[in-house]
Amino acid sequence: MFFPFSFAGYGLYFLFGLPALLFGLWAQYRVKAAFNKFSKVRTYLGLTGAEVARRILDMNGLQNIAVQETRGMLSDNYDPRAKVLRLSPEVYEGNSVAAAGVAAHESGHAIQDQQSYAPLKLRSAMVPSVQIGSWLGPIIFIVGYFMSGNFGYTVSLIGLVLFAATALFALITLPVELDASRRAKTILAQSGIIYNQEIQGVNSVLNAAALTYVAAAMQAISTLLYYAFLLLGMGSRRR
Repeated sequence: MFFPFSFAGYGLYFLFGLPALLFGLWAQYRVKAAFNKFSKVRTYLGLTGAEVARRILDMNGLQNIAVQETRGMLSDNYDPRAKVLRLSPEVYEGNSVAAAGVAAHESGHAIQDQQSYAPLKLRSAMVPSVQIGSWLGPIIFIVGYFMSGNFGYTVSLIGLVLFAATALFALITLPVELDASRRAKTILAQSGIIYNQEIQGVNSVLNAAALTYVAAAMQAISTLLYYAFLLLGMGSRRR
């Protein structure tokens, strides 16, 4: 019998997951390297990330969106439920090209929310199910895997379906993030917040950040495929 925690099981897991893991590590390196490089480059206007975000939001009639500082490096996010744009200390207080790019990107999410951008609305609606499925799905799958017969197969199938929501969430996140970056680059260039070659630094930071979302999707899909492969093995044992 094949066990997912046997030597062969670990080998199969790495066969599915290692490429995505390596790509994810490379993506994390790229985004940190790009941010560190361009966090040392001051913008011509010298606006902080908080000021950049506030200016972009006000330009788009979003005076109701609060801009707050939050803890953690690159922990920047927009909360569509609370209508709050949160920026990490390096971005909130920084007056660099990197800070401007990240602040504009998060402001892009607020504009998406204002315009009822469909992928953002779908992603927000999926958050509760993903929070459950990302940790409960694998547990249910493994419990079912060690059961016998049709009941164990059904339990594992339920776990697989729950975890599938995580993979779908990661895929939906891609257009949301890419669109926010596209909006950020356009707004920064057209508004005069960023000048001339500074946009190249913004592109480097945001393009590197996009790779991390691609990596997350790859990791979720590879894990889902691994579970699906195990489930197929369970199905063949039932015959």
